[in-house]
Amino acid sequence: MRLTGKKILMFVDDIYEDLELLYPKYRLIEEGGVVFVAGAVKDKVYIGKHGYPIKSDVSYSDLYSEDFDALVIPGGFAPDKLRRDEKVLSLTKEIFQQGKLVAHICHAGWIPISAKIMSGYKTTSTPGIKDDLINAGAEWIDASVVVDRNMISSRRPDDLPDFCRSIINYLTVPEL
Repeated sequence: MRLTGKKILMFVDDIYEDLELLYPKYRLIEEGGVVFVAGAVKDKVYIGKHGYPIKSDVSYSDLYSEDFDALVIPGGFAPDKLRRDEKVLSLTKEIFQQGKLVAHICHAGWIPISAKIMSGYKTTSTPGIKDDLINAGAEWIDASVVVDRNMISSRRPDDLPDFCRSIINYLTVPEL
C-alpha cells in the first residue's frame, strides 16, 4: 500500500461531479491513504450532479493545512460555490505554499484560480474554464493530465485513470 500514512483532503458541496470525487477517493484509500471529505458542515449528505450522495467526514472550517499531505479537488459545479468560501481558499493556498500536492480536475480549477495560485503553472481543465486559467496566469495544455511541480490537473472523468495514477505516483512513499 503505497500511500500508507498519507492524509488527503477533498472538498465537497452539492452538484459535485460524482465520478471525480468517488473514483479518486476509493483509489487513494485502496493504496492506503486516509481521505477526508470536507464540506461546510460535518456529517451532511451532499448530492452529486448525477445523484450520488456522499456524507462529509469533517467541516473544512475545523481543518488545518499542516494536517494534510495533499488536496484533491473534484469538479462539477460545486467548485464555483466552494471558491467563495475564505476557509476553502486559505486551505488551498496554504497546502500549495507548503509545497504539498494540489490536484484538480475539470471545473475544480476554479478553486486554485480564486486562491491565486495558478500564475506560472502549466495546467489543464475542461475547455469551459480554459480562459479563466489563462487569465489567472496559467499556461493551459490540452492533455489528459498535466503535472507541474506540486500541481496535477486533468480535464474530465475520462481522464481519471491518468489523474489518479499521477496523484498516487506523486505521493508514493518510497520503499525502505
